[in-house]
Amino acid sequence: MLNFLPDLHEGHAPITLQQVFGDALEAFDAWEDERAEPMVIYEDQIIPIGIVFESMRECTDILPRTRAEIVADTLARNPATAGADILTFGDAARLAVALVEQRRLYGEAAIAAFLDHHRVDKRRPA
Repeated sequence: MLNFLPDLHEGHAPITLQQVFGDALEAFDAWEDERAEPMVIYEDQIIPIGIVFESMRECTDILPRTRAEIVADTLARNPATAGADILTFGDAARLAVALVEQRRLYGEAAIAAFLDHHRVDKRRPA
């Protein structure tokens, strides 16, 4: 998949990338269980939120308070991330990448369990 997002410049993200990162955080926060990974729009391109988070992993820009609050609220619901210090976009992005991957795996496991449970011929392995 092509990455249409701008690159970081010496650890700093362009404001447009910071804005799409905020959109991705909000989409993650609204992501309902067992739904496909949310997408955001950047310059008329539809991009999965995981790609946005991945592109910001090495960003050293300080995370604004409004974004930090969204991240803190999201992380508070996940016991595995309790106590994590979130100071930069990169800190938030690394945690978000892990949470997106966890959600992807959860979704794939749910689909596999559903298909296994609803197999027509139970004698045949999946």
